[in-house]
Amino acid sequence: MSSQLAGLLQLAALISALALSYRPLGDYMARVYSSEKHYRPEKWIYRAIGADPDAEMRLPAYLRAVLALSAVSVLLLYLMQRVQGSLPGSLGFSSIDPDQAFNTAASFVTNTNWQSYSGEQAMGHVLQTGGLAVQNFLSAAVGMAVAVALVRGFARSRTGELGNFWADLVRGTVRILLPLAVAGAIVLVACGVIQNFSGIHPVGQFTGGTREWNGGAVASQEAIKVLGTNGGGYFNANSAHPFENPNPLSNLFEIFLILLIPFALTRTFGRMVGSLKQGYAVLGAMAAIWLGFTALMMWSEFAHRGPAFEIAGGAMEGKETRFGIAGSSLFAVATTLTSTGAVNSFHSSYTGFGGGITMLGMQLGEIAPGGVGSGLYGMLVMAVIAVFIAGLMVGRTPEYLGKKIGARQIELAACYLLVTPALVLGLTAVAMALPGPADSMTNTGAHGFSEILYAYTSAANNNGSAFAGLNADTPWFNTTLGIAMLLGRFLPMVFVLALAGSFAEQRPVPETAGTLRTDKPLYTGLLVGTILVITGLTYFPALALGPLAEGLAS
Repeated sequence: MSSQLAGLLQLAALISALALSYRPLGDYMARVYSSEKHYRPEKWIYRAIGADPDAEMRLPAYLRAVLALSAVSVLLLYLMQRVQGSLPGSLGFSSIDPDQAFNTAASFVTNTNWQSYSGEQAMGHVLQTGGLAVQNFLSAAVGMAVAVALVRGFARSRTGELGNFWADLVRGTVRILLPLAVAGAIVLVACGVIQNFSGIHPVGQFTGGTREWNGGAVASQEAIKVLGTNGGGYFNANSAHPFENPNPLSNLFEIFLILLIPFALTRTFGRMVGSLKQGYAVLGAMAAIWLGFTALMMWSEFAHRGPAFEIAGGAMEGKETRFGIAGSSLFAVATTLTSTGAVNSFHSSYTGFGGGITMLGMQLGEIAPGGVGSGLYGMLVMAVIAVFIAGLMVGRTPEYLGKKIGARQIELAACYLLVTPALVLGLTAVAMALPGPADSMTNTGAHGFSEILYAYTSAANNNGSAFAGLNADTPWFNTTLGIAMLLGRFLPMVFVLALAGSFAEQRPVPETAGTLRTDKPLYTGLLVGTILVITGLTYFPALALGPLAEGLAS
């Protein structure tokens, strides 16, 4: 069987699995966030944190809760790293340096999971499971809570109440993420992923001799790593490591987990606003971009010309032979079009155009289907922009889901759109202008510029993947990338929640003959076009200096 045919079969199996899970999972999540019932374990949690899950929150209270939890999480995770040498199960590893501890704390709390360290050589079992894995659950649940708050803003009227953050957080964790992660971990163990708490021990090598290695609770952390679109690997090689991702079956299952919740949330959105067609319209836009990027990536990596490429059947440099080009391309597109950032191949070794595709996927805002929660609210912000543009073309006050889009709503949406490009392009320009950061580049020219651009794109968009040709473990990169992660995560959330509050306060506008139908394929096409045009105008000059220049020169 040709590798191209194998890739198409994998894609077909992936689409089928996602289609089968879309309706039951989407409806279940809608019931979770609409339920008034509290399970006993949830009541214990509310009592422990002193929260009243039945108290409705307006914008200020909801936002304060999001920021307070995240601030405490950054502080606690930072402290855990700084005292690791005194923790049980540290495997003899010392405490993490201050700048790297800050970077890692910011990274895992913001759902970025950028890693400037080798997990198997720096962190023990307690820090990996009690620190990093816990944040994998919490950061994903926070993103889902913010998305649900925005959906409530569309669904409610004449009230500023957005729900209860603590109830949304606990339910998202206990009823959605935890059961799915447990099931996912069991499947991964069956596929060969390790799950233990063994210490450091010698392991024989095929080339002779031994190497010291440690085990870990890898399957359980791997499951929430991909399910929560987190991406932080237990080992330095991430999902290219055979302990994390041993075979093509585990690889396809991990891709499925990455895409599962972000796609299903569109069904949840449609159910909660009372129109499944609206959810299908958003799903259609996400699916169109994802399939387009997948096709382009496979074409770029399979069709690249040259003697070495033709002998290998395509651009195999930096890819695991057990996955091949198809499995690597599917994973690369899934991880960069979501906020996952996990890798099963070396993105820096992709063709010039292939590397540009991974970068552009993040620069779209990771909305196809995007991160857990963040993909949905990012796409809904783009939907507001698309409706506004359509209204300008016909000279009519734009409306979306019965809510008018006025100056305040557009200002908030515009601020949302400008945050990450300002961080990415501004910090990239500063890093290229200073002599110190440039010394961290392994390559010069267009590829070296791509390394810097990719790093800040990944951090500001809370992705966490790396081109892997850049030494980011320096005070400059640990600090600036950490700042980019925090601002890139929480500033957009401020604008999203403000947008939710403004919509929730409005009276519903009755639909008329002139209302733009946002549940039709025409609008889906407009939405996709709006996303591509806005991103292209924003990032094209930078992409032209990096991956496009490299691709045209090859």
